[in-house]
Amino acid sequence: MEDIMNHNPQMRECIENCKQCHSVCTETAQHCLHMGGKHSEAAHIRLLLDCADICQTSADFMLRGSAKHALTCGTCAEICLACAEECERIGPEDRIMKHCADICRACAESCKQMARMKAAA
Repeated sequence: MEDIMNHNPQMRECIENCKQCHSVCTETAQHCLHMGGKHSEAAHIRLLLDCADICQTSADFMLRGSAKHALTCGTCAEICLACAEECERIGPEDRIMKHCADICRACAESCKQMARMKAAA
């Protein structure tokens, strides 16, 4: 448990962003299934769930101090950005979709920073 307390502020923020993105994407998938139509296209639901899963994985890698967290963070940033773009495309007027896109973009940015920090180290 001591290692968790030693995470730098950027990593703690990234962990929290990943946890939030995991929750929001999972909830948004349920919203989309309820909405039906283009919201419930298989590729869109898959991307939301992929995003949720990679966010959880990235948070876990950082929490346990994995030396490979930069790899998961880099992948997470890519998937979060793709998810944000897809949410904006599918539901530009839908506040839940907009919220999901915003959270995904914030997570993508913090994961990009974590991937760069590790690469520079």
